[in-house]
Amino acid sequence: MQNNTEEPKFKKVVDAADGLSLGISMVVAVIIGVGIGLGLRNLTGAGWTLWIGVFIGIGAAISNVYKAYAKQKKSLDELANDPRYTYKKEQQDKYDAEDDDA
Repeated sequence: MQNNTEEPKFKKVVDAADGLSLGISMVVAVIIGVGIGLGLRNLTGAGWTLWIGVFIGIGAAISNVYKAYAKQKKSLDELANDPRYTYKKEQQDKYDAEDDDA
């Protein structure tokens, strides 16, 4: 039988891959954007269209960062609302109320 408090065998590997995925997705988004820009430049012959692709790639990278931030914030908000941690919150609220009375 496996003890329930024991961490999964590959938890560290999964956590590391999750951390790397944001960096990799940023680089890939910019590379794809540059590819789009090069394609536009070859189709139109205008050199400035390369920059359209670069800006698309940078925008996609920023979007990836925002999505990762929103996911992490949601996870932390769920943790903050966990009943296991309400004691500390109640104590902090009690101390804040005492400070307001003084």
